[in-house]
Amino acid sequence: MNAKPAIAQFFSVVLHPLIIPTLGFLLLMNSGFYFSMMSFEGKKFLLIIIFLSTFLLPVLSLGLLSFNKHFDATMSKSTDRVLPLFMSAIYYYLGYYYLGRLDVYPIYRVFLLATILIIIMLLLISMKWKISNHMAGIGGLIGAVIALSFRMGINSSMLLCGLIILAGILGTARLILKKHSQLQIYAGFFLGFMVNYLIIIYL
Repeated sequence: MNAKPAIAQFFSVVLHPLIIPTLGFLLLMNSGFYFSMMSFEGKKFLLIIIFLSTFLLPVLSLGLLSFNKHFDATMSKSTDRVLPLFMSAIYYYLGYYYLGRLDVYPIYRVFLLATILIIIMLLLISMKWKISNHMAGIGGLIGAVIALSFRMGINSSMLLCGLIILAGILGTARLILKKHSQLQIYAGFFLGFMVNYLIIIYL
């Protein structure tokens, strides 16, 4: 039995775009950025909001949609992704709204604002073309880390090397599973990277 598809599927699940925001916040909390200055209780509460709004609620909605016989849970066509992306944008905005009610650094809300913009752009593109949401997620995280590194003068080369390796593995996994073409992989990464980088570096 060929192990490549199983390994590719593993990385596609572990690095799913809905998991990336929570993983990103966890990484940044322990990498010398603003998050390191927060108390443990503050970090925990922040992570709960992020996890609920960017992962749990979207996943539950996808589960409910899968009961609809007209919805293709594999989302093989680009248009199948429009409704899940629209619902995700709403949940992400709820996270953005509740973060605004907390006494936290504004950069936290900027992260979610940039992610919401990426989702909206993915939604619009998906109406006509199948772009990689997975690569947009990991590309956005890399763009955010680079932008924060420049803003704060922090050397995050080790973290970036790890993320770039993971991005390469994820892109290869999506190609092995035949979910995307190389152009769709590169386009997703570039979109996520540029939106997060530009918003975080200038706001």
